[in-house]
Amino acid sequence: MNPSKEYKEELNQIIDLNNHAHNLKLDVWKEHVVFTGHWWIGVILTIVPWILWIFFRKKESTNRLLFVGFFVMILSIILDFLGTKLGLWYYYYDLIPFIPAFMPWDITLIPLSVMFLIEYRPQINPIIKAFIFSVVIAFVVEPLFVWISLYQPVTWRHYYSFPIFFLIYLISHFLSKQRNFKMVT
Repeated sequence: MNPSKEYKEELNQIIDLNNHAHNLKLDVWKEHVVFTGHWWIGVILTIVPWILWIFFRKKESTNRLLFVGFFVMILSIILDFLGTKLGLWYYYYDLIPFIPAFMPWDITLIPLSVMFLIEYRPQINPIIKAFIFSVVIAFVVEPLFVWISLYQPVTWRHYYSFPIFFLIYLISHFLSKQRNFKMVT
């Protein structure tokens, strides 16, 4: 069944408005964001933690940790994308203006934090680690990002993040314990 002519016209108008808004955002980003201190903080937060991880990780756990890291990365990107598109929060200093989510957060800080906690003191109960992870992210890091003007919640409250991060950590811990990982020589 073909869409109606009216539907196509309305959708085309929405696409045109979206493209216009995106062009405006790109102009503002070029003038007020790129190469600012906040932008450089984002670049550093995206790259430096990965470099440190490469040097300080347990080499024999690389495949397992990357599997978990990519799971967390994909989930973080999806949830962050939904949150920004639904207007629950926004970011002032995008690394790349075409991506609505905050890259340092989604592709570096959250996945590496989970990977570190999985690797650090593996004998500690994962529920305790999930609790600590969730408290730090929801009640320390998110407010810090608001304070330094990287992140602005609109209708989102920090305590909403707690159960989400708690579940992300527990699922990640479960995935990291799977026996399907072999050392590649």
